[in-house]
Amino acid sequence: GPLERQVAIRPFREDDEARLFSLARSVFGERADWRDRRTLDVLERDVVFVAEVRGTTAGYAALERGDDSVCIEHMLVSPDHDDQHVEIQLLAYAEGYAFSVGARALHAVVEPDNGRAIAFYRQRGFVPVGRDLLELVLPQRP
Repeated sequence: GPLERQVAIRPFREDDEARLFSLARSVFGERADWRDRRTLDVLERDVVFVAEVRGTTAGYAALERGDDSVCIEHMLVSPDHDDQHVEIQLLAYAEGYAFSVGARALHAVVEPDNGRAIAFYRQRGFVPVGRDLLELVLPQRP
């Protein structure tokens, strides 16, 4: 639809870090398990895709590549862009990336009390495989 066309996804650039960090802190900063350093580590170490809506940072997905799987460690969307399919676009990108590197599965880390995120992944074919982990088995390339 027209909303999806407004969402642009691109690879992380060095100058994104401060903006994404502030976004993460504004979304998760109240949580008891929030750690500044961990978020910075994820942004510096992971494969990060940034979502923009009309040039404004709308969210990001941080993916950790494992031996035979890719894990979405963080996926968050700015509250200002909640209605713009940003999560769907980021997840599509994450799936495409996982498939392109030959991963068997895409995992997502979700806090057990985050019902909305769990429902989002479940609707898209992910199944719980641990206390805070969901899994989507990917089609295998011949």
